[in-house]
Amino acid sequence: MRAANGVRRTAAMCALMSLFAACGGDSGPPPLRQLSTSYTYVIKPDDSPPHAREDIHYVIQVVDRKTRQPIENGVGQLFAGKPIEESAPSGPQTKTWDGLTYGPEVGTYHAKLNFVVAGTWAVALRFARDSLHPLERIDWMQDVLDERPSKTP
Repeated sequence: MRAANGVRRTAAMCALMSLFAACGGDSGPPPLRQLSTSYTYVIKPDDSPPHAREDIHYVIQVVDRKTRQPIENGVGQLFAGKPIEESAPSGPQTKTWDGLTYGPEVGTYHAKLNFVVAGTWAVALRFARDSLHPLERIDWMQDVLDERPSKTP
């Protein structure tokens, strides 16, 4: 009886471990989920928090909030800014931006940002289903780590 319990327990543990292994297909950082008036966004950077002076690629899925249908061929921009001087937040800024490129997945857009200095950046996304609809904007704050040391001497 005791041996049968041990076998069942071992089988259950093996099944649980294979379930966790099957679910862990995406090893990147967790996605950021945001809402605007008309859309639901799932924003997946390839590195988070990013390092300064490295290209960070974003995959952005856009879905209509009411119908839950992916939005195809929309228009938009991903952009970010950081004040040059922390004491003058409304003064000159360091900026980065990129237009959204559609596809190849349905309802998915791609963009790339390069944060030139470390610190806390204000990031935003503007998006519209087409040129006849208004742009809707979402904002978030992003910490950027120091630049990685160069691998070449």
